[in-house]
Amino acid sequence: MTHILHRQIGGTLPVAASGHGIEIIDSNGKCYMDASGGAAVSCLGHGHPAVTAALHEQLDRLAYAHTGFFTTEVAERLADRLVGDAPAGISHTYLVSGGSEAIEAALKMARQYFVERGETQRRHVIARRQSYHGNTLGALATGGNEWRRAPFSPLLIETHHIEPCFAYRFQQPAESDEAYAERAADALEAKIRELGDDRVMAFVAEPVVGATAGAVPPVADYFKRVRAICDRYGVLLILDEVMCGMGRTGTLHACEQEGIAPDLMTIAKGLGGGYEPIGAVLLGRHIYDAFADGSGFFQHGHTYMGHPLACAAGLAVQETIRRDNLLANVRDMGALLRRRLGERFGNHPHVGDIRGRGLFQAVELVEDRSSKAPFDPAKKLHAKVKKAAMARGLMVYPMGGTIDGTRGDHVLLAPPFIVTAEQIGEIVDRLGSAIDDALA
Repeated sequence: MTHILHRQIGGTLPVAASGHGIEIIDSNGKCYMDASGGAAVSCLGHGHPAVTAALHEQLDRLAYAHTGFFTTEVAERLADRLVGDAPAGISHTYLVSGGSEAIEAALKMARQYFVERGETQRRHVIARRQSYHGNTLGALATGGNEWRRAPFSPLLIETHHIEPCFAYRFQQPAESDEAYAERAADALEAKIRELGDDRVMAFVAEPVVGATAGAVPPVADYFKRVRAICDRYGVLLILDEVMCGMGRTGTLHACEQEGIAPDLMTIAKGLGGGYEPIGAVLLGRHIYDAFADGSGFFQHGHTYMGHPLACAAGLAVQETIRRDNLLANVRDMGALLRRRLGERFGNHPHVGDIRGRGLFQAVELVEDRSSKAPFDPAKKLHAKVKKAAMARGLMVYPMGGTIDGTRGDHVLLAPPFIVTAEQIGEIVDRLGSAIDDALA
Protein backbone atom coordinates (compact mmCIF):
# COMPACT_ATOMS: atom_id res chain seq x y z
CA MET A 1 0.00 0.00 0.00
CA THR A 2 1.23 3.47 -0.91
CA HIS A 3 -0.07 6.84 0.18
CA ILE A 4 1.45 8.53 -2.90
CA LEU A 5 -0.79 9.42 -5.81
CA HIS A 6 1.54 7.96 -8.41
CA ARG A 7 1.39 8.83 -12.11
CA GLN A 8 -0.16 5.45 -12.83
CA ILE A 9 -2.69 4.17 -10.31
CA GLY A 10 -2.66 0.46 -9.65
CA GLY A 11 0.84 -0.29 -10.91
CA THR A 12 3.87 -1.31 -8.90
CA LEU A 13 7.04 0.69 -9.30
CA PRO A 14 10.52 -0.48 -8.34
CA VAL A 15 12.08 1.53 -5.50
CA ALA A 16 15.10 3.57 -6.58
CA ALA A 17 17.68 3.12 -3.83
CA SER A 18 20.90 4.60 -5.22
CA GLY A 19 22.54 5.85 -8.36
CA HIS A 20 26.02 6.01 -9.82
CA GLY A 21 27.13 7.23 -13.22
CA ILE A 22 24.49 6.38 -15.80
CA GLU A 23 22.86 3.72 -13.61
CA ILE A 24 20.07 3.68 -11.03
CA ILE A 25 19.94 0.72 -8.63
CA ASP A 26 16.68 -0.41 -7.12
CA SER A 27 16.07 -1.78 -3.63
CA ASN A 28 16.52 -5.35 -4.90
CA GLY A 29 19.93 -4.55 -6.32
CA LYS A 30 18.88 -4.50 -9.99
CA CYS A 31 20.72 -1.96 -12.14
CA TYR A 32 19.03 0.16 -14.84
CA MET A 33 20.97 2.04 -17.52
CA ASP A 34 19.46 5.53 -17.58
CA ALA A 35 19.37 5.98 -21.34
CA SER A 36 16.82 8.79 -21.15
CA GLY A 37 18.16 10.82 -18.23
CA GLY A 38 14.74 10.26 -16.66
CA ALA A 39 13.01 12.80 -18.89
CA ALA A 40 16.20 14.27 -20.42
CA VAL A 41 17.14 15.61 -16.98
CA SER A 42 20.17 13.73 -15.64
CA CYS A 43 22.83 15.22 -17.89
CA LEU A 44 25.68 14.32 -15.50
CA GLY A 45 24.24 11.00 -14.44
CA HIS A 46 23.80 10.13 -10.80
CA GLY A 47 25.98 10.78 -7.77
CA HIS A 48 28.41 13.13 -9.48
CA PRO A 49 30.95 14.10 -6.79
CA ALA A 50 31.40 17.69 -7.95
CA VAL A 51 27.70 18.41 -7.63
CA THR A 52 27.17 16.64 -4.32
CA ALA A 53 30.18 18.47 -2.88
CA ALA A 54 28.74 21.82 -3.99
CA LEU A 55 25.41 20.97 -2.37
CA HIS A 56 27.08 20.02 0.92
CA GLU A 57 29.07 23.27 0.90
CA GLN A 58 26.01 25.41 0.22
CA LEU A 59 23.89 23.58 2.81
CA ASP A 60 26.53 24.24 5.43
CA ARG A 61 26.43 27.93 4.54
CA LEU A 62 22.74 28.70 3.85
CA ALA A 63 19.77 26.58 2.80
CA TYR A 64 17.13 29.23 2.11
CA ALA A 65 16.54 32.96 1.93
CA HIS A 66 13.39 34.52 0.46
CA THR A 67 14.12 36.61 -2.62
CA GLY A 68 11.80 39.35 -1.38
CA PHE A 69 14.39 40.06 1.32
CA PHE A 70 17.78 38.88 -0.01
CA THR A 71 19.79 37.85 -2.99
CA THR A 72 22.55 35.28 -2.54
CA GLU A 73 26.06 34.95 -3.86
CA VAL A 74 25.35 31.58 -5.46
CA ALA A 75 22.26 32.89 -7.30
CA GLU A 76 24.24 35.87 -8.61
CA ARG A 77 27.06 33.60 -9.77
CA LEU A 78 24.67 31.28 -11.56
CA ALA A 79 22.95 34.22 -13.28
CA ASP A 80 26.33 35.59 -14.37
CA ARG A 81 27.23 32.24 -15.88
CA LEU A 82 23.89 31.82 -17.66
CA VAL A 83 23.90 35.32 -19.14
CA GLY A 84 27.57 35.03 -20.08
CA ASP A 85 26.83 31.88 -22.08
CA ALA A 86 23.49 33.06 -23.48
CA PRO A 87 22.58 34.02 -27.05
CA ALA A 88 23.11 37.62 -28.15
CA GLY A 89 20.83 40.17 -26.51
CA ILE A 90 20.07 38.19 -23.35
CA SER A 91 20.87 40.34 -20.32
CA HIS A 92 19.07 38.86 -17.30
CA THR A 93 17.90 35.62 -15.71
CA TYR A 94 14.75 34.84 -13.75
CA LEU A 95 15.29 31.76 -11.58
CA VAL A 96 12.40 29.38 -10.87
CA SER A 97 11.93 25.74 -9.88
CA GLY A 98 11.21 23.97 -13.16
CA GLY A 99 10.12 24.09 -16.77
CA SER A 100 6.40 24.71 -16.34
CA GLU A 101 7.12 27.59 -13.96
CA ALA A 102 9.55 29.01 -16.51
CA ILE A 103 6.95 28.93 -19.29
CA GLU A 104 4.34 30.56 -17.04
CA ALA A 105 6.80 33.32 -16.17
CA ALA A 106 7.80 33.84 -19.81
CA LEU A 107 4.17 34.21 -20.88
CA LYS A 108 3.57 36.78 -18.17
CA MET A 109 6.77 38.61 -19.11
CA ALA A 110 5.56 38.80 -22.70
CA ARG A 111 2.20 40.22 -21.65
CA GLN A 112 3.67 42.72 -19.17
CA TYR A 113 6.24 43.83 -21.77
CA PHE A 114 3.44 44.99 -24.05
CA VAL A 115 1.42 46.47 -21.19
CA GLU A 116 4.46 48.54 -20.18
CA ARG A 117 4.76 49.72 -23.81
CA GLY A 118 1.09 50.66 -24.03
CA GLU A 119 0.25 47.88 -26.51
CA THR A 120 -2.42 46.35 -24.31
CA GLN A 121 -4.26 44.88 -27.30
CA ARG A 122 -1.52 42.28 -27.75
CA ARG A 123 -2.75 39.13 -26.04
CA HIS A 124 -2.63 36.21 -28.47
CA VAL A 125 -0.15 33.35 -28.10
CA ILE A 126 0.70 31.13 -31.04
CA ALA A 127 2.44 27.77 -30.66
CA ARG A 128 2.61 24.56 -32.68
CA ARG A 129 0.59 21.39 -32.69
CA GLN A 130 2.35 18.42 -31.10
CA SER A 131 4.41 20.68 -28.86
CA TYR A 132 4.78 20.31 -25.12
CA HIS A 133 5.39 23.32 -22.88
CA GLY A 134 4.45 22.09 -19.41
CA ASN A 135 1.51 21.00 -17.31
CA THR A 136 0.41 24.11 -15.38
CA LEU A 137 -2.61 25.78 -16.92
CA GLY A 138 -0.87 28.50 -18.91
CA ALA A 139 1.81 26.12 -20.13
CA LEU A 140 -0.76 23.44 -20.93
CA ALA A 141 -2.82 25.95 -22.91
CA THR A 142 0.27 26.92 -24.88
CA GLY A 143 1.25 23.33 -25.64
CA GLY A 144 -0.24 21.56 -28.60
CA ASN A 145 -0.79 18.06 -27.25
CA GLU A 146 -4.53 17.47 -27.50
CA TRP A 147 -4.57 14.40 -25.26
CA ARG A 148 -3.08 16.38 -22.39
CA ARG A 149 -5.24 19.44 -23.02
CA ALA A 150 -8.64 17.80 -23.49
CA PRO A 151 -9.76 17.16 -19.87
CA PHE A 152 -8.84 20.69 -18.82
CA SER A 153 -9.91 22.61 -21.92
CA PRO A 154 -12.62 24.66 -20.11
CA LEU A 155 -9.92 26.05 -17.81
CA LEU A 156 -7.38 26.97 -20.49
CA ILE A 157 -6.73 30.43 -21.89
CA GLU A 158 -7.35 30.93 -25.59
CA THR A 159 -4.25 30.05 -27.63
CA HIS A 160 -3.63 29.26 -31.29
CA HIS A 161 -1.68 26.48 -32.96
CA ILE A 162 -0.10 26.00 -36.36
CA GLU A 163 1.42 22.92 -38.00
CA PRO A 164 4.85 21.95 -36.67
CA CYS A 165 7.98 21.68 -38.79
CA PHE A 166 7.97 17.87 -38.75
CA ALA A 167 9.62 16.63 -41.93
CA TYR A 168 8.96 12.90 -41.56
CA ARG A 169 5.22 13.43 -41.23
CA PHE A 170 4.40 16.63 -43.10
CA GLN A 171 7.05 17.32 -45.76
CA GLN A 172 5.76 16.43 -49.23
CA PRO A 173 7.67 13.71 -51.16
CA ALA A 174 8.97 16.06 -53.87
CA GLU A 175 9.36 19.09 -51.57
CA SER A 176 12.88 20.34 -50.82
CA ASP A 177 13.94 21.17 -47.28
CA GLU A 178 14.05 24.85 -48.23
CA ALA A 179 10.56 24.81 -49.71
CA TYR A 180 9.18 22.93 -46.73
CA ALA A 181 10.85 25.33 -44.27
CA GLU A 182 9.25 28.25 -46.12
CA ARG A 183 5.82 26.63 -46.13
CA ALA A 184 5.99 25.71 -42.45
CA ALA A 185 7.14 29.20 -41.44
CA ASP A 186 4.54 30.88 -43.65
CA ALA A 187 1.87 29.23 -41.48
CA LEU A 188 3.01 31.50 -38.65
CA GLU A 189 2.66 34.64 -40.73
CA ALA A 190 -0.77 33.53 -41.93
CA LYS A 191 -1.95 32.99 -38.36
CA ILE A 192 -0.62 36.39 -37.24
CA ARG A 193 -2.45 38.07 -40.12
CA GLU A 194 -5.61 36.15 -39.26
CA LEU A 195 -5.51 37.24 -35.60
CA GLY A 196 -4.50 40.82 -36.36
CA ASP A 197 -1.10 42.26 -37.22
CA ASP A 198 -0.82 44.06 -33.88
CA ARG A 199 -2.64 41.61 -31.59
CA VAL A 200 -0.19 38.71 -31.21
CA MET A 201 2.22 38.93 -28.30
CA ALA A 202 4.30 35.75 -28.63
CA PHE A 203 5.19 32.68 -30.66
CA VAL A 204 6.39 29.76 -28.54
CA ALA A 205 8.41 26.87 -29.97
CA GLU A 206 10.85 24.13 -29.03
CA PRO A 207 13.90 24.33 -31.33
CA VAL A 208 14.01 20.51 -31.26
CA VAL A 209 10.62 19.11 -30.27
CA GLY A 210 10.97 16.79 -27.29
CA ALA A 211 8.63 14.43 -25.50
CA THR A 212 5.45 14.85 -27.52
CA ALA A 213 6.82 14.15 -30.99
CA GLY A 214 10.24 12.64 -30.25
CA ALA A 215 13.40 14.70 -30.95
CA VAL A 216 12.06 16.43 -34.08
CA PRO A 217 14.60 18.91 -35.50
CA PRO A 218 13.70 21.77 -37.85
CA VAL A 219 14.77 21.77 -41.49
CA ALA A 220 16.82 24.27 -43.48
CA ASP A 221 16.28 27.91 -42.42
CA TYR A 222 12.89 27.41 -40.74
CA PHE A 223 13.82 29.25 -37.54
CA LYS A 224 15.54 32.11 -39.36
CA ARG A 225 12.29 32.61 -41.21
CA VAL A 226 10.34 32.44 -37.95
CA ARG A 227 12.63 35.02 -36.36
CA ALA A 228 12.16 37.36 -39.33
CA ILE A 229 8.36 36.98 -39.21
CA CYS A 230 8.28 37.74 -35.48
CA ASP A 231 10.41 40.84 -36.06
CA ARG A 232 8.19 41.97 -38.93
CA TYR A 233 5.06 41.96 -36.77
CA GLY A 234 6.59 42.90 -33.41
CA VAL A 235 5.91 39.46 -31.94
CA LEU A 236 8.14 38.11 -29.16
CA LEU A 237 9.85 34.79 -29.90
CA ILE A 238 9.87 32.50 -26.85
CA LEU A 239 12.09 29.46 -27.33
CA ASP A 240 11.33 26.56 -25.01
CA GLU A 241 14.65 24.79 -24.42
CA VAL A 242 13.55 23.08 -21.22
CA MET A 243 14.21 19.64 -22.72
CA CYS A 244 16.42 20.26 -25.75
CA GLY A 245 18.68 22.91 -24.22
CA MET A 246 21.66 23.19 -21.87
CA GLY A 247 23.90 21.01 -24.02
CA ARG A 248 21.51 18.21 -24.93
CA THR A 249 21.81 18.72 -28.71
CA GLY A 250 25.58 19.32 -28.73
CA THR A 251 25.64 23.08 -28.19
CA LEU A 252 24.73 24.71 -24.91
CA HIS A 253 21.61 26.20 -26.47
CA ALA A 254 19.81 24.39 -29.27
CA CYS A 255 19.06 27.68 -31.03
CA GLU A 256 22.79 28.22 -31.61
CA GLN A 257 22.54 25.69 -34.42
CA GLU A 258 19.77 27.76 -36.02
CA GLY A 259 21.76 31.00 -35.97
CA ILE A 260 19.08 32.94 -34.11
CA ALA A 261 18.49 34.47 -30.68
CA PRO A 262 15.13 34.60 -28.88
CA ASP A 263 13.51 37.40 -26.94
CA LEU A 264 12.80 34.99 -24.09
CA MET A 265 14.13 31.49 -23.49
CA THR A 266 13.09 28.89 -20.94
CA ILE A 267 15.54 26.34 -19.54
CA ALA A 268 15.34 23.68 -16.81
CA LYS A 269 16.06 19.90 -16.82
CA GLY A 270 19.74 19.92 -17.85
CA LEU A 271 20.29 23.19 -16.00
CA GLY A 272 20.46 21.38 -12.65
CA GLY A 273 20.79 17.83 -13.91
CA GLY A 274 18.15 16.56 -11.49
CA TYR A 275 20.21 17.34 -8.40
CA GLU A 276 17.76 20.08 -7.38
CA PRO A 277 14.55 21.40 -8.95
CA ILE A 278 15.56 24.47 -10.95
CA GLY A 279 14.54 26.32 -14.09
CA ALA A 280 15.01 29.79 -15.51
CA VAL A 281 13.81 32.35 -18.01
CA LEU A 282 16.55 34.14 -19.94
CA LEU A 283 15.28 37.54 -21.06
CA GLY A 284 16.47 40.06 -23.56
CA ARG A 285 17.64 43.54 -22.59
CA HIS A 286 14.56 45.10 -24.22
CA ILE A 287 12.28 43.05 -21.96
CA TYR A 288 14.23 44.06 -18.87
CA ASP A 289 14.33 47.72 -19.91
CA ALA A 290 10.56 47.81 -20.44
CA PHE A 291 10.07 46.67 -16.83
CA ALA A 292 12.82 48.89 -15.42
CA ASP A 293 11.66 52.02 -17.25
CA GLY A 294 7.99 51.33 -16.60
CA SER A 295 6.51 49.92 -13.41
CA GLY A 296 9.92 49.01 -12.00
CA PHE A 297 9.14 45.37 -11.25
CA PHE A 298 7.93 42.12 -12.78
CA GLN A 299 4.51 41.29 -11.36
CA HIS A 300 5.15 37.66 -10.53
CA GLY A 301 6.97 35.48 -7.99
CA HIS A 302 7.33 32.09 -6.28
CA THR A 303 8.37 31.14 -2.77
CA TYR A 304 11.30 28.98 -3.88
CA MET A 305 12.63 31.02 -6.80
CA GLY A 306 16.38 31.50 -6.65
CA HIS A 307 16.65 28.80 -3.98
CA PRO A 308 20.30 28.70 -2.84
CA LEU A 309 20.61 24.91 -2.95
CA ALA A 310 19.04 24.76 -6.40
CA CYS A 311 21.38 27.50 -7.61
CA ALA A 312 24.38 25.66 -6.15
CA ALA A 313 23.36 22.54 -8.05
CA GLY A 314 22.82 24.44 -11.29
CA LEU A 315 26.14 26.26 -11.02
CA ALA A 316 28.03 23.05 -10.23
CA VAL A 317 26.43 21.22 -13.15
CA GLN A 318 27.26 24.01 -15.59
CA GLU A 319 30.82 24.36 -14.31
CA THR A 320 31.35 20.60 -14.62
CA ILE A 321 30.07 20.55 -18.21
CA ARG A 322 32.49 23.33 -19.09
CA ARG A 323 35.48 22.01 -17.10
CA ASP A 324 35.18 18.47 -18.47
CA ASN A 325 34.44 19.58 -22.04
CA LEU A 326 31.31 17.46 -22.02
CA LEU A 327 29.69 19.20 -24.98
CA ALA A 328 32.36 17.60 -27.14
CA ASN A 329 31.37 14.23 -25.72
CA VAL A 330 27.72 14.99 -26.47
CA ARG A 331 28.62 15.62 -30.10
CA ASP A 332 30.90 12.57 -30.38
CA MET A 333 28.63 10.14 -28.55
CA GLY A 334 25.59 11.64 -30.28
CA ALA A 335 27.12 10.84 -33.66
CA LEU A 336 27.93 7.32 -32.46
CA LEU A 337 24.42 6.85 -31.08
CA ARG A 338 22.93 7.93 -34.42
CA ARG A 339 25.20 5.53 -36.29
CA ARG A 340 24.44 2.61 -33.99
CA LEU A 341 20.71 3.28 -34.20
CA GLY A 342 21.00 3.31 -37.97
CA GLU A 343 22.86 0.01 -37.98
CA ARG A 344 20.33 -1.64 -35.68
CA PHE A 345 17.09 -0.11 -36.98
CA GLY A 346 17.85 1.25 -40.47
CA ASN A 347 16.22 -1.76 -42.13
CA HIS A 348 13.84 -2.65 -39.34
CA PRO A 349 10.36 -3.25 -40.78
CA HIS A 350 8.70 -1.27 -37.98
CA VAL A 351 11.07 1.70 -37.55
CA GLY A 352 10.04 4.50 -39.87
CA ASP A 353 12.36 7.30 -38.78
CA ILE A 354 15.52 7.86 -36.74
CA ARG A 355 16.02 11.51 -35.85
CA GLY A 356 17.44 14.03 -33.41
CA ARG A 357 20.59 15.94 -32.55
CA GLY A 358 23.44 15.17 -30.16
CA LEU A 359 22.38 12.97 -27.27
CA PHE A 360 18.73 13.65 -28.07
CA GLN A 361 17.61 10.95 -30.48
CA ALA A 362 14.40 9.08 -31.19
CA VAL A 363 13.04 6.23 -33.28
CA GLU A 364 9.48 6.38 -34.57
CA LEU A 365 7.68 3.03 -34.74
CA VAL A 366 5.30 2.30 -37.61
CA GLU A 367 3.19 -0.64 -38.66
CA ASP A 368 4.16 -0.14 -42.30
CA ARG A 369 7.33 1.63 -43.42
CA SER A 370 6.25 2.40 -46.97
CA SER A 371 3.01 4.16 -46.01
CA LYS A 372 4.26 5.40 -42.60
CA ALA A 373 1.04 4.00 -41.13
CA PRO A 374 1.18 3.96 -37.31
CA PHE A 375 0.15 1.12 -35.07
CA ASP A 376 -3.35 1.02 -33.64
CA PRO A 377 -3.23 3.25 -30.52
CA ALA A 378 -5.18 0.58 -28.64
CA LYS A 379 -2.06 -1.61 -28.74
CA LYS A 380 -0.24 0.93 -26.53
CA LEU A 381 3.00 -0.13 -28.14
CA HIS A 382 4.99 2.61 -26.41
CA ALA A 383 3.99 1.23 -23.00
CA LYS A 384 5.02 -2.28 -24.05
CA VAL A 385 8.42 -0.99 -25.15
CA LYS A 386 8.95 0.73 -21.80
CA LYS A 387 8.01 -2.42 -19.89
CA ALA A 388 10.26 -4.61 -22.03
CA ALA A 389 13.15 -2.17 -21.65
CA MET A 390 12.81 -1.97 -17.88
CA ALA A 391 12.85 -5.77 -17.72
CA ARG A 392 16.23 -5.58 -19.47
CA GLY A 393 17.56 -2.95 -17.07
CA LEU A 394 17.13 -0.06 -19.52
CA MET A 395 15.36 3.26 -18.99
CA VAL A 396 14.05 4.86 -22.20
CA TYR A 397 11.30 7.44 -22.73
CA PRO A 398 8.59 6.08 -25.07
CA MET A 399 5.47 8.06 -25.87
CA GLY A 400 2.25 7.60 -27.80
CA GLY A 401 0.34 10.11 -29.91
CA THR A 402 3.40 11.15 -31.90
CA ILE A 403 1.44 12.33 -34.94
CA ASP A 404 -1.62 14.06 -33.55
CA GLY A 405 -1.86 13.30 -29.84
CA THR A 406 -3.58 9.98 -30.49
CA ARG A 407 -1.78 8.08 -33.26
CA GLY A 408 1.87 7.14 -33.43
CA ASP A 409 4.60 5.77 -31.14
CA HIS A 410 8.19 6.82 -30.61
CA VAL A 411 11.04 6.08 -28.21
CA LEU A 412 13.18 8.98 -27.01
CA LEU A 413 16.79 8.54 -25.92
CA ALA A 414 18.64 11.18 -23.89
CA PRO A 415 21.55 9.55 -22.03
CA PRO A 416 23.81 11.52 -19.69
CA PHE A 417 26.60 13.59 -21.22
CA ILE A 418 29.15 11.31 -19.53
CA VAL A 419 28.04 8.24 -21.51
CA THR A 420 30.81 6.14 -23.11
CA ALA A 421 31.03 4.37 -26.46
CA GLU A 422 30.69 0.98 -24.79
CA GLN A 423 27.56 2.13 -22.98
CA ILE A 424 26.09 3.50 -26.22
CA GLY A 425 26.46 0.06 -27.75
CA GLU A 426 24.78 -1.59 -24.77
CA ILE A 427 21.90 0.90 -24.83
CA VAL A 428 21.16 0.22 -28.51
CA ASP A 429 21.46 -3.56 -28.06
CA ARG A 430 19.02 -3.58 -25.15
CA LEU A 431 16.64 -1.23 -26.93
CA GLY A 432 16.66 -3.42 -30.01
CA SER A 433 15.68 -6.53 -28.08
CA ALA A 434 13.05 -4.57 -26.10
CA ILE A 435 11.39 -3.27 -29.27
CA ASP A 436 11.43 -6.71 -30.89
CA ASP A 437 9.92 -8.20 -27.75
CA ALA A 438 7.19 -5.53 -27.62
CA LEU A 439 6.34 -6.18 -31.28
CA ALA A 440 6.24 -9.97 -30.92
